[in-house]
Order: sequence, then C-alpha cells, then structure tokens
Amino acid sequence: MKFRLPRPSRTWMRMAPQYLPFADAGSESLPMSRLLRLSLFQVSVGLCSVLLIGTLNRVMIVELHVPAGLVAVMLAIPVLFAPFRALIGFRSDKHQSALGWRRFPYVWKGAVIMFSGLSIMPFALIILSGDSQGPDWAGPASAAVAFLVVGIGLHTVQTAGLALATDLTPPEKQPQVVAFLSVLLLVGMLGGSLVFGAILADFSQIKLIQTIQGCAVVCLLLTTAALWRQEIRGASHKIEPIAESFSEAWGAMRRQGPWVRRLVAAGLGTGAFAMQDILLEPYGAQMLGLSVSATTLLTALLAAGGIVGFIVAARRLVNGADPHRVAGFGALIGMFAFVFIIFAAPLNSQFLLSLGTILIGFGAGLFTHATLTACMQAAPAGQAGLALGIWGAVQATSAGVAVGVGGAMRDLVSNAAMAGQLGPGLVHPATGYAFVYGLEVILLFATLVAVGPLVRPAARALSVPSLQP
Repeated sequence: MKFRLPRPSRTWMRMAPQYLPFADAGSESLPMSRLLRLSLFQVSVGLCSVLLIGTLNRVMIVELHVPAGLVAVMLAIPVLFAPFRALIGFRSDKHQSALGWRRFPYVWKGAVIMFSGLSIMPFALIILSGDSQGPDWAGPASAAVAFLVVGIGLHTVQTAGLALATDLTPPEKQPQVVAFLSVLLLVGMLGGSLVFGAILADFSQIKLIQTIQGCAVVCLLLTTAALWRQEIRGASHKIEPIAESFSEAWGAMRRQGPWVRRLVAAGLGTGAFAMQDILLEPYGAQMLGLSVSATTLLTALLAAGGIVGFIVAARRLVNGADPHRVAGFGALIGMFAFVFIIFAAPLNSQFLLSLGTILIGFGAGLFTHATLTACMQAAPAGQAGLALGIWGAVQATSAGVAVGVGGAMRDLVSNAAMAGQLGPGLVHPATGYAFVYGLEVILLFATLVAVGPLVRPAARALSVPSLQP
C-alpha cells in the first residue's frame, strides 16, 4: 500500500523555495537544525536589549520616578563598551584555549557577564529610585555598574557569536545566515516586549526583581543551548596564531581595501536610521493624536519592515548583488520614508505615517544586512572576528550616539520654536520633530555619497572571498 502525505504537506513540498524565507539557509557544514539552535544567542541578545531600552526605560520613569535625564544616562552607559567590540573580535580570532576553542570561551564569558549584570540590576534600580537608607550617590553608582556589566556581556556575546556563525557558514550561504540571525534578534525583541509588558502590567518591586532575574536565567540557558557542540574542539590549533597587535592587524586590514570608507558609510547610515528610535511613537501621539495601542502598532510596523528588508537583502545578495549597491538602495528608501513622516503631521495622515514607518524598517533592514555582509566578504582569512567586531563597534556606537543626539535636538529646537525664536511660522510642536527627520534625510544623503565609490559596476561578477582560515 502506497503512503500518501496529507494534502497540506504536499502543498508545502510543492511550494518554491523562494516563497519560504531561509528554507535553504542550511548547509552541509551548518545544517538547519544547528543553525536554528545557534540563533538562540541572538534571541537572548534581543531579550536583553528590549529589557534595557524598552521595559526598564518606562519602568524607571513611570513606576520608580527616576528623572528622565538620569534614565537617558543609564541607557547610554552600555554604549560605552561598544567600541571594544573590535578588540573582542580580534582577540577571539587569535585565541587558543586548552580545549582548542576560539569563539566558545568569549561567547560563554559574555553570557555569564550578562547574567551577572542582570542579577544585580533590580536591586540597583530600587536603590536608584530612592527606596533605601544609603547615600545619594549609591543609587546612580550601582545602576551604572549594573548597566555597564550588562553592556559588556551583551556586546561580547553578539560579536563572538556572529564570528562563530561566520566560521561555520560557507561563503555562499552567509547572506542568508546573516538575515536569519538578524530576524531572530527582532523576534527576541518583539517576544520579550510582549512578555515583559504582560508580567509588569500590575507593577511591584517583587515582580521587577523576578522579571529581570528571570530574564538573566533565560538568556544564560538560551546561550548555553546555542553553543552546545557547535565549535569543533581542536579547531583553533589548526590556525596559525596571529602575532600582530590589534593596531597592526587593523593597519594590515586597512591596506587590503577601502575599510575606512566602508565603516564611515555604515556609521552614517546607522546613525541616520537610529536617530528616530525614541521619537516615532511620541510623534504619532503628539502630532496625530494616536492612542497608546496605535503608537505601539508603529513599533510593530517598523519591525515588520525590518524583517522584510532582511529577507529581500538576503535574496538579492545570494543572487550575486553587490552589497554596497543594496546598502545604497536601503539608504535611498530611507530618505523617502522620512519625507513621508515629515508630511504626515501637516497633512494629518495616518497612512503616510504608517507607510513611512514601514519603509524606515525596510530601508534599515536592507542597509544593516548589506553593510554587515560587505564586511564579512571583505574580511581577510582568519580575521572574521576583527572585521565583524569593527563593524559592530561602529554600528552600536553610531546608533547610541544618534539616539541621544536626536532626543536632545528635538528638545532644543522645539523649545526654541515654541518660544518664537525661529519665527512665527515655526511656532508648532512639529518643528522639533521635522528638524530631526530632516537631519536624518541629510545623513542618508551623506551615506549615499560615502557608499557610492564602493559600488562595483553592475556587469561585474560577484566574487566572494573565503572567510575560512
């Protein structure tokens, strides 16, 4: 008797792979089952990130009554460690442990450091809120230490984890793997925001402690599962040790290609897309009178656009597209997106605001994926960690600085406009927002200027150098 699959199963099997994102991201060296498990380190990074910049941002200001300026300083502290991602990547390239691992020790240590910072964070926040008998400086000092420790762990896990994924992935599959890991990061952030919001809906200090420390345990378990039997023992002993110092290794890399221009373009574009991160929801609420649920939907639309951008970029790059060309296309889409956002207020158009939000996510997804892939492809053999670390340092630092500058510029320009210092025609709350969004358009144009010379002729065939040592 011949066995027949159920009709839905037969339908899925007949569906072309291009309609199933990441269906062919696996390879012989990194099967899909291992890739799914490896991606759990990105889920843990997403959970931790949304806890810091989303949940705790609101909890500290609303429930714990911490001044907004002090909250901004605390959230900026993890960015202080971002430049050291380049050094982490370089050290993981040349590391030779007794068991023959290169990346595993760094990812594991980063997970433990992140766990430690999250473990002490709820108590530091309670002291910061003034619910203690200690000196005034104890709260800010303890919270600063907790946020810094979490930032160190988070950047270490992501840098070494991406380098490990690069080591395990064949060059022709790297664009798909990068997109897949990026999407899992967004999935972790979206899932974490929903879970944390539900748990802390009825806020109490006990629930805050349980939530943060529960996140610490989950992140450690996810990272442990991601690392299990991924890196082959003894692999590092087959690699010639890199004798250069970090400055010498970076100097050698710079001589092998236009790395400075590549990183300048990545920094400008990342900053341009990130400057609106803390302004989008307030803009919708203040200018268009949107409800809390409607502004929350904007964040979902932004994430959805980003996921589509990652998928489209992966398809284009696998088919031989130049990553710099894809990055430029993402920056161009971003320019139109911010123009739509600017005109949404005077036209009182929720459609323009929603369309602009989706296009911001889509353009940022294209740009982020393409610039990361460009650095991976240009990395010298055996130095994927250094290349990814430098990209991560530039990307994270630019995003952190841009968020702070965007918020400060919005406040300064709005205050000046409402005081009549910019003329009677600009006395409107939208002036500050429009200034920031216009600045983002200018930065994206500068990004196109920086990335233009990197784009190869369209007829030139794509050549992807091997990243394996």
